[in-house]
Amino acid sequence: MALHETASRAGAAQEAPQVRADVQRLRAQITRMQRRSAQVEAMPVHQTLAPLFPEGGLRPGSVYSLDTSTSLLLALMSAPSRAGSWCAAIGMPELAAEAAEDYGVDLERFALVPDPGERWLAVASAVAEVFPVVAVRPPRAARESDTARVGAKLRDRGGVLLVQGVWPQAEATLTVRDPAWTGLGQGHGLLAAREVTISATGRRFPVPRTVRVQLPGPLGAPAAAVGTARPAWRPVARLSAVAG
Repeated sequence: MALHETASRAGAAQEAPQVRADVQRLRAQITRMQRRSAQVEAMPVHQTLAPLFPEGGLRPGSVYSLDTSTSLLLALMSAPSRAGSWCAAIGMPELAAEAAEDYGVDLERFALVPDPGERWLAVASAVAEVFPVVAVRPPRAARESDTARVGAKLRDRGGVLLVQGVWPQAEATLTVRDPAWTGLGQGHGLLAAREVTISATGRRFPVPRTVRVQLPGPLGAPAAAVGTARPAWRPVARLSAVAG
């Protein structure tokens, strides 16, 4: 065997472990990059509501179907607006800016479109191009072809749509139940807060997630439940226009 061939093989044998180590480092770097790219940076929600969502907040590019609870809708918009995201509410003529502020929504980043008429879906789609969080109350069910286009735009923009009603292929459905009030004595007193159970069921988590919270809390924004609330009495229900 020629001397230069022997030297070449010896050098290759020495380089092999280094090459394998370099390959392993590259694979590890690629894996870390893929994990980071797969992670979703959720839009923030109040800490009492975070357990409802797998990412701990609203998933960008998603639609959430809500029941008729205006308090839940405002509570979901409060944290994003406080974090710097613009929010809009469409098709809710009875919703006052003062009520939104009471729930913690930053009015400097909040817009109302009270009556979009029959073009509500087109308005919501247009607003979603510039507003990261959009809430809408549909006057009627939308066609799946239309909702698919809105969903594609949300995914492209990374926005979130909160719908008071049914929405095909919603990321999750959230409902409010079992209301109870604090602050009432023996049929008298001042209402201080309302405790409710909020449930979320989604395509990625078919087993419901639930939290018990004060909504509104003593300061308006959600707060942790204290477990001393009384069952809601019929005369109480009319005392709060936004405690739905």
